[in-house]
Amino acid sequence: MTAEHYLGLTGARTMPTTALQLTQRAINDLVELQAMGVVYGPAGSGKTFAWQTAVDTVDVPVCAVQFPSRPSMLRVAQVLLGRLSGRIPKGSRFALSDELLDLLSERPRLVVVDEAQWLNRDCIEYVRHLHDDPATKFALLLVGGNGCWEVLEREAMLRSRLFRRVAFAPMSADAVLRVIPNYHQLYTGVDPELLLLIDDVFAHGYFREWATFTHTAQHVCEDRDTPLDEAITRAVFALHDGGADAGR
Repeated sequence: MTAEHYLGLTGARTMPTTALQLTQRAINDLVELQAMGVVYGPAGSGKTFAWQTAVDTVDVPVCAVQFPSRPSMLRVAQVLLGRLSGRIPKGSRFALSDELLDLLSERPRLVVVDEAQWLNRDCIEYVRHLHDDPATKFALLLVGGNGCWEVLEREAMLRSRLFRRVAFAPMSADAVLRVIPNYHQLYTGVDPELLLLIDDVFAHGYFREWATFTHTAQHVCEDRDTPLDEAITRAVFALHDGGADAGR
């Protein structure tokens, strides 16, 4: 699985932030011990890119799934079995569960459940049951956005089994000044005050918003044949209707 920058942004570098490094360590530990963990934080803070980057280095098969909001246990079984087996599953939840247990017992692997905050209590317990079965051999990573930890921490049986927990948050102003000049060549030599203006008006510390700004700014700079400056920056703001807060 190859991680891609948001919008397929070209020229962006993978930044070794603390959260990315913690995610890498957490996933390595989960795979080694076939344990459970969670990566969570607000949308756009870099979670997906981090875990997709991290799983590239593991030496077991990776099964990544995402369920619709508030799925049934049957739907969870169908999606997971379909992804593992490559076929359309048919049968009752109990029959599918038996097949899942057999597949998950065959060899070590990593199962990633994205948007885990969409799971209800029954589905969380169902996934935990699959992992806790003595015969299964998989590490389980739950990844979620806004509200994920609040959902998971209510389930004591699950929470007590979480071996690794990584929380993502927007970058602080100091982090922006450390990270963004190396994130993309567009920002090489750019005045720190301009970077802070972009972050204050548009990006708010979120990698996704920085990728969005960078994608548009590249094209504006190319059209005007000039490096990034305040005029370009304000043109990008205008193209995005005043920045990420517009319309909120």
